[in-house]
Amino acid sequence: MVDIWRSAHWLYRALFLALALGLLFFRLLPLGHSAGALPGPDLLLCLIMAWVVRRPDFLPVYLIVFVVLIEDLILMRPPGLWTALVVLATEFLRSRVALTRELNFVTEWILVGSLMLGILLAYRAILGISFVPQAPFGFAAVQVLWSILLYPIVVGLSRLVLDLRKPATGEIDSFGRRL
Repeated sequence: MVDIWRSAHWLYRALFLALALGLLFFRLLPLGHSAGALPGPDLLLCLIMAWVVRRPDFLPVYLIVFVVLIEDLILMRPPGLWTALVVLATEFLRSRVALTRELNFVTEWILVGSLMLGILLAYRAILGISFVPQAPFGFAAVQVLWSILLYPIVVGLSRLVLDLRKPATGEIDSFGRRL
């Protein structure tokens, strides 16, 4: 039974890695993006937040660092800045897993949305302080708003397709630890 539990963890980790690489692949494809068009949502950030709120044990911090750092390098963002901010936000959520388990979805959505907005503001502030050229604020704000609006869809698909749910209060794993 322990082997099944461990294999489920590794299965979900491999699935997350495949989904993240697939999202990154589709983000790199030239799918009709014209100059001045509105940016799309950051689905990878939505996926990371949804999985950390639902099952933080399935998504360890080293996997988040690896995926987001690869995304930083491929998308030619300042390496490590977005990664550090995403890790701080996910660790904030991870440290409050007992609280988020009891929250209804609307409150969870507000919490995750405010974290996404906080990441954006911190990212822009750090880039502004260091005089790094950046895209106009409106484009970044639209991307975060799209991400916040699509978060429920990502959570719904994670629940329906992948059966990724919050653990029930008092639920234990095969080692007898509380989830």
